[in-house]
Amino acid sequence: MSKIKRAEAAMFFRPFALLLVLVCPVVFLNSQVLTIKDDVGNVFMLQRPPRRIISLAPNITEILFGLGLGDQVVGVTRYCDYPAEALAREKIGGMLDPDIEKISVLDPDLIIAFRGNPLSALKKLQDLRLPVFILDIGIDMESVSPLIAKIGRITFKEPEAQILISGLKQKQAQVETALKGVSQKPRVFLNIHGLGLSTCGRESYLNDLLAKAKSVSITGHIPQNWLEYSRELFLRDDPDVIVILTKSEGDFELAKHWLKDQPGFSDLRAVKSGRIFFMDENPASRFGPRLFDSLAELARLLHPQQFTKQN
Repeated sequence: MSKIKRAEAAMFFRPFALLLVLVCPVVFLNSQVLTIKDDVGNVFMLQRPPRRIISLAPNITEILFGLGLGDQVVGVTRYCDYPAEALAREKIGGMLDPDIEKISVLDPDLIIAFRGNPLSALKKLQDLRLPVFILDIGIDMESVSPLIAKIGRITFKEPEAQILISGLKQKQAQVETALKGVSQKPRVFLNIHGLGLSTCGRESYLNDLLAKAKSVSITGHIPQNWLEYSRELFLRDDPDVIVILTKSEGDFELAKHWLKDQPGFSDLRAVKSGRIFFMDENPASRFGPRLFDSLAELARLLHPQQFTKQN
């Protein structure tokens, strides 16, 4: 190209180059800067999707992987065992004893925590100028979708979050359709961990799980999350069904035998009828997507005839 033509080309493109310099940063900021509050009121401003995420709770880890962010997750707690890929991530301690130094070394650009994590530990992370996004755990299943939506927003995965939420709503709708017309609601005692009478009260999402499975928790009137129920009240309430959340079928058998061996428990209706059921503690005890699978499982245990009719 001749010098004259190069000069003419430069004169032609210079205004457009100047326009790009002036306009592109504005367009980038308008489309990429994200302002969002976490559940304790901290304000976050993000200019790009996080590349190094640490999760401080198993349900958060499950949601992150469910949104396709597994490759960005660099650290999880020792309890984060689902999906299986999470086991390969660096362990940063537990939910109550996170390793502050290890978290700092992993150089995260987003840490997603929940109110159950110690405030003192979260404060130390914030003092290190690490971005800590704190979330609540709700008291009902309707709170799962907003939780997923908020994680989707902070990670720039809003379309994926909406797809996941839609799938969960569909699962719940299928259970509601199957249970339509159920009038007899069994009175249920939900035993957590077995070998004792640990259970949930009105302020636990597991109480809502029982209600949505068309049952009545005998401890659902108690204004607590978790509690140890007394033997006297347990015998007095005499549940129709006992559901035991344990980690394995073997643990369930131990818990069931423990129940049967306790003085007076053999006279309970649930024991006499054999309506003592196992549920996997792992998905049922985590406030995330698999809670909807637990709802379907519980509904089948309590109302098997409703699902037989569909087949």
